[in-house]
Amino acid sequence: MVEVSPDAEVDRWAHPAVLLVATDLNDLDRLMHFAFEQAGDASARIVLLHVLASPAAMSVDAAGMPYYDPSGPLEFATGTLESWCARARQRNIACDAVVREGNPPQQIAAALSQFQADRLFLGTRSRSKLGKLLLGSVAEQVLRSVNLPVITVGPEAHLPVEGSDRKRVVLHATTLRETSRPSAALACRIAASQGARLVLLHVLPPIDEMERQGLPTGLDSTALHELRILAQETGAGCCTAVEPVVAHGNPSIEILAQAAERCAGLIVLGATHRSVFENLTRDSTIYRVLAHARCPVLTLREPAARAAEVHAENMAVRQ
Repeated sequence: MVEVSPDAEVDRWAHPAVLLVATDLNDLDRLMHFAFEQAGDASARIVLLHVLASPAAMSVDAAGMPYYDPSGPLEFATGTLESWCARARQRNIACDAVVREGNPPQQIAAALSQFQADRLFLGTRSRSKLGKLLLGSVAEQVLRSVNLPVITVGPEAHLPVEGSDRKRVVLHATTLRETSRPSAALACRIAASQGARLVLLHVLPPIDEMERQGLPTGLDSTALHELRILAQETGAGCCTAVEPVVAHGNPSIEILAQAAERCAGLIVLGATHRSVFENLTRDSTIYRVLAHARCPVLTLREPAARAAEVHAENMAVRQ
C-alpha cells in the first residue's frame, strides 16, 4: 500500500476531482446549489447517491402476507437523481446517479471508496419545534467514520447574493493545537483556489474570566501572537491573504457571529474526538455551528481523533 504524504492529501482535498453527494432526496434543493458551486470551482465530477431501505422493511398486503416491491422507490429515486444530473450537465458539470440498497452508512463508505471521492456532502434534517437540529443517525455515523472533508449543509445555509462585489471569505476556527494544522492548511488552499480571503479565528474565554486569572487578553494575548505565526506560516504555504482574529466568549456564538459579519462562504472546523464523536448531538461547538451556520460547514477529523479511534478499535479486538 502506497502511503500518501499529508501535503499531497491536503492538496487533493483542496482540489477535489470527485464530490459524492449522499442524499435522502428531500435535501437536494439545499445540497445541489453548493455542490454545483464547488464542482464548478474545481472542475470536479459529482456522484449522487441515494440508499434505499433493505427488503427487511417490508409492507403487508390485504391478505396479511408480507411483500416488498423495490421497483417503485427505485424508479422514483432514479428519476429524481437523473433530473439533477441533467441540470448539472447543463452547467458543463459531469454528474452520475447511483441508487443502492442496504445500510446507508455502509453504502456511503463503499461509494466513497469505489468512486475515490475527495469530498462528501451531507444534508441535515429540518430543525424541530424546540429549535434543535436533527442530524439523523446516518449523518452521525458517517461523520464519525469518514477520513476526508465532509461538507454539511444546514437548514439556514444559503448562497451569496448574486452580483455581490464582496470578496469571498473562508473562515477557519482553530484551537491552535498542532493537530489542527491540517485543517488550517486545507482551509488556506481552498481559499486560494477560490480567490478568497482566509480568516483564522481563535476564541478565548470571556475577558472577565481571563482578567480574574491575571491573563493577557485581546491584542495582548499569547493566543494572538501564536495565531499570527500560524497565519504567516499558513499563508506562505498557499499564497493567499490570511487575517488572524482573536475573539472572547462562547466558541460557537463567536464562530457564527464572525462568519455572518464577514459573509463567509465556508466555515472550516477541525473535528476533535470529543467534539464530534461524543457530543455531536449534544450542546457542542460543532453541533451549534452545524445547526445555525448560514453557509456550508466543512469538518475534517484531526489526526488525534483518527488515532483515538484506531486505538479503541485495537483494544476492542484484543478483548
